[in-house]
Amino acid sequence: MNIGFIGLGNMGAPMAYNLAKAGHTVLGFDTENITVEMVEILPSVRNCVETAEVVITMLPNGEILQSVADETIQYMKEGSIFLDCSTVDVTSAKLVAENAKNHKIIPLDAPVSGGIGGAKDGTLTFMVGGPDDGFLRAKELFNIMGQKAVHCGGSGNGQSAKICNNMILGATMIATCEAFALADKLGLDRQAMFDVVSTSSGYSWSMNAYCPAPGIGPQTPSDNDYIPGFSSDLMLKDLSLSQIAAKDVNSDTPMGNLAMILYKTFVEEEDGSGKDFSAMLPRFEKKTRN
Repeated sequence: MNIGFIGLGNMGAPMAYNLAKAGHTVLGFDTENITVEMVEILPSVRNCVETAEVVITMLPNGEILQSVADETIQYMKEGSIFLDCSTVDVTSAKLVAENAKNHKIIPLDAPVSGGIGGAKDGTLTFMVGGPDDGFLRAKELFNIMGQKAVHCGGSGNGQSAKICNNMILGATMIATCEAFALADKLGLDRQAMFDVVSTSSGYSWSMNAYCPAPGIGPQTPSDNDYIPGFSSDLMLKDLSLSQIAAKDVNSDTPMGNLAMILYKTFVEEEDGSGKDFSAMLPRFEKKTRN
């Protein structure tokens, strides 16, 4: 399959490489001077996409996505697929989908979960919004870049699923870190805390798979001085997107909003920027009840 890939950063580059390694022809474009093994980097968006059966984008935000889509879609072949894997606001995803449809292009919004490690290992999870036929045609690519792809419904629903998932993740990580900090002050051993909670009703992914306490449970960023697997900055971005969406549809999300406020404080006013989102634990260790 001929694939154009726009946005070859920390996530996009390994995703493009995995597609090329699997035998697909991948042409790339990025505003930065970058090289990706087995991917031919071209000097313009037009060169990158005009022969592509699928164009994949991995971009920082909705504003950039809309701008890139405006430039890209006009050069794409009718019936080809515009597959956006960025995490953006639902409104941007729907606007890009409408733009694509107007040019007889099939739109898919397919944000991912799994981080840089998942992109490198080909173990991402894709949450996909868009037409059934587009999802089926792109499934071969999802199977190369990831371990699972879930078709969530119409255009925008991939982004909706991603922000709802990460709103849960942000809130549960905060609760997990609060509980460890409280257990410390109560004199409860962290290993004992983990052994109880990980097999009881407090079970969660934040506790069992991504434990924020160093030396407890499986290997996680907490064991590497909170060098990010998923940064607090990105968690703040996703929580902010969840609250934009909640406002747009008049949904009451008090815990999601409080999680956003806490990560905003952590990233912008404290020392959380550049650290893993599980670094909330050392933050709470230092805090006292006001």
